[in-house]
Amino acid sequence: MRVLLVEDDEPVAESLRRGLKRYGFEVEWVTTGAAALAHPGPYDLVLLDLGLPDTDGLDVCKALRQRGDLPIIVISARSDETDRVVGLELGADDYVSKPFGVREVIARIRAVMRRAQPRTSADTGPDRYGPRLTVDRKAARVHLDGAEVALAPKEYDLLAFLTEEPGALMSREQIMEAVWDANWFGPTKTLDVHVAALRRKLAGAITIEAVRGVGFRLEVAAGDPV
Repeated sequence: MRVLLVEDDEPVAESLRRGLKRYGFEVEWVTTGAAALAHPGPYDLVLLDLGLPDTDGLDVCKALRQRGDLPIIVISARSDETDRVVGLELGADDYVSKPFGVREVIARIRAVMRRAQPRTSADTGPDRYGPRLTVDRKAARVHLDGAEVALAPKEYDLLAFLTEEPGALMSREQIMEAVWDANWFGPTKTLDVHVAALRRKLAGAITIEAVRGVGFRLEVAAGDPV
């Protein structure tokens, strides 16, 4: 997959480039909004910083969206809710706040691309996680040892998000934004309840580790099916 990275902060850009390349992404890096709009491509997705030296990244986002449906993920140090909402309203497909981990960005990229590119008939099967668990994202169904597991809607959404990148540590804020709502301001106790439900219903197939003060990490269990 080809990614256009629009970021003027060299340490951030270099870290992202190295991380993305390790996962097989091809990365073209530019440092200004003008260079982003002038880039000939082709590329499959744009990672766009808002704090560019020559123009507001929101204006670049708007201009890119007017050109077509190319997926855009905004990356920014801005914590203002208004910027987040405006970015999404201007056509961004997702919004990642700095600081962030490369694995989080990759998980967001995969989720956005999955939404942007519906599966073909040759790729309609469920995703397998270890020998026991399958997640059919097209049908929104989960099977354990071949038997369907009854999950509440948010339990399914939580599992689908955490399995985007097994082993990645996701903060509570990241999970709440992705699974509940980008503007969620309520208590996060509901997250613990849903995690406990998944642990109970999928025991032995996955583990969901709680990292105190940070969030959760999903790991896929190895071994033979029971």
